[in-house]
Amino acid sequence: MNRRDSLKAIGFGTLSTGLLLEACKGKEEKKAVTPDTTASVPKPEETADETRQPWETERDKALNAQKFFTAAEMATITVLVDIIIPKDEKSGSATDAKVPEFIEFIVKDMPDHQVPLRGGLRWLDLQCLRRYNATFTECTPHQRIEMIDQIAYPKKAKYDMQQGVAFFNRMRDLTATGFFTSEIGYKDIGYLGNSPTKWTGVPADVLKQYGMEHA
Repeated sequence: MNRRDSLKAIGFGTLSTGLLLEACKGKEEKKAVTPDTTASVPKPEETADETRQPWETERDKALNAQKFFTAAEMATITVLVDIIIPKDEKSGSATDAKVPEFIEFIVKDMPDHQVPLRGGLRWLDLQCLRRYNATFTECTPHQRIEMIDQIAYPKKAKYDMQQGVAFFNRMRDLTATGFFTSEIGYKDIGYLGNSPTKWTGVPADVLKQYGMEHA
């Protein structure tokens, strides 16, 4: 699965996240704050996609060689994505699925995300500094969740939290997309893809339905 193409196909917004998470009903414990691979973003040389043009391969190499987020920003993203999709008894967390690396790649591939995400990360730190005299990553786990609760539920959020709501919606969409297009993610929802099967004959219940169980 080409994660970038999947991302562009579904688009963003609460609808896209809803579609991704609809397949995961019955797993409410995995979504810590959502109304909500081990494979990292694949490097071109690691894939065997015959549909890719040489210029695409070269472009991806160039993007992978660049860095957009600072170390501090990546640390915040790492904490955020694991709040959105934490590890549970069934599968790994968003960071186990290399979601921070996925987001780092996507903001370079799709630059429209750069200003909203960087601005949102700064907004989050400023809010935490005002409330707790600490940046988001320096806050206690309880303080982090208390802060995220202010922006994770759009219908309940206060007016002065709307910038944070928009930022968290985007982060949640990116996290869900990165996770559920990774190996860990699609195993988590039981997606098998094009898997070889072995024909063992017509199922017994079908034969019985048509009175052919002794055929």
